[in-house]
Amino acid sequence: MRKIHQIYIDGHFVTPHGTETAPLHNPATEQVIGEVRLADESDARAAVAAAKRSLADFSRTTKLERIALLKRLGASFADRLDDLKAAMTEEYGAVRGIIEGLLPLAPRMFDEAAELLESYEFEQTRATTTISMEPLGVAVAITPWNLSAVFVAQKVASALAAGCTVVVKPSELSALQTQVMMEAFDAADLPPGVVNVITGRGASVGDTLTSHPDVAKVDFTGSTAVGQRIMRNAADTFKRLTLELGGKSPTILLDDADIPAAVGAALTSGFLNNGQTCFAGTRILAPQSRLDEVLAAIESAMPAFAVGDPTDAETAVGPVVSQAQFDRVQSYIRLGQEEGARVLVGGEGRPEGLDKGWFVQPTVFTGVTNDMRVAREEIFGPVLVVIAYQDDDEAVSIANDSPFGLQAHVFSSDLERARRMAERLEAGTVLVNRIFGDPDAPFGGTKQSGIGRHHHTYGLESYLEPRAITA
Repeated sequence: MRKIHQIYIDGHFVTPHGTETAPLHNPATEQVIGEVRLADESDARAAVAAAKRSLADFSRTTKLERIALLKRLGASFADRLDDLKAAMTEEYGAVRGIIEGLLPLAPRMFDEAAELLESYEFEQTRATTTISMEPLGVAVAITPWNLSAVFVAQKVASALAAGCTVVVKPSELSALQTQVMMEAFDAADLPPGVVNVITGRGASVGDTLTSHPDVAKVDFTGSTAVGQRIMRNAADTFKRLTLELGGKSPTILLDDADIPAAVGAALTSGFLNNGQTCFAGTRILAPQSRLDEVLAAIESAMPAFAVGDPTDAETAVGPVVSQAQFDRVQSYIRLGQEEGARVLVGGEGRPEGLDKGWFVQPTVFTGVTNDMRVAREEIFGPVLVVIAYQDDDEAVSIANDSPFGLQAHVFSSDLERARRMAERLEAGTVLVNRIFGDPDAPFGGTKQSGIGRHHHTYGLESYLEPRAITA
């Protein structure tokens, strides 16, 4: 059994002051595979202090120095992709498709930040005023357990490019991934204190970091409820915030769509990462005139979403991350039936032939109205709903009738019609006839899906503050 009993502060692996340990499980087997020793409030304060000490020098580094540093980080993460892949599979049941398709984004984040710096102008002059883009200061990056390396790289790359120093708090559920990333940071020969990595509970370490007076910026990816808590913690010191929060993304199938192709894409989006992605298209909006065809296409497509061992190349859907999440998803499947929805495919319990592991049957409800809880709340598991609509206006109304606004999808054979609908949707990202976005485009949500944006210039400038000097 592996014991991860170190954190990374001021350029060194150190034993946490905190003494609490938490077990690590393989969700496909339910077996305990290790334990992580959790940091505490004292460790959080030490990490912030290290980042603050390094800030004065690092914030004055040149673009060329930061470009070189980012390139080293990109290479260091690339060297450890195989270790990260193994950790993702063992730790939260990530399947081959998600690993091969999305994990390479982690080293790419550093490489693209380096490339952006080559052309980014930190200073410009307007008449008698010089405007400079200044690093905010110490930043805190709080990341979830799913695709942890991608989220960590996304935040750290932008922060370092801007000249900020960072304290990273990954989820305690991603300790194996975190260990690999700490090794990657250490191998990249960073100045001490520029990147610090600590684990710990949100109610202790998270609260300490997000309320600390020496922290200028918090960048968080996770649930809306935790995002609200972070906003309250940050309010007293007016910290800058980037919050990428929950979603209940609509996938609109227009009445001229290629239904089999669109349904296949919709299910892929909804079941992606075992149903555990914030931008999953979990509400499928189907035209009433073609509803029977849509439902038949869903039933026909389900054999492509095989559930099982995440190490098997044929597996499309692995387990959910924990017993608690399994129980939560099962409760929503029961709730949907109690609300009057009909199970089209899937249902309660494990898939046939799987008697252990936190495997959920990929489930699709029909007969759903948009006021049902299964249509309004983020479930974070492979559970989708089909909602019928009469015309384009009603489709837009249903799609926008949500507390969330992270991502939306539109499928149509008429690109201009689809674009016109996309312009009416309340979402940070709208994808037309596709389920994956542009990695260089800004990503973030509206409404309760968060504030701020990641990627490219949008991510970089979220760590910068303009200063004007007029003489």
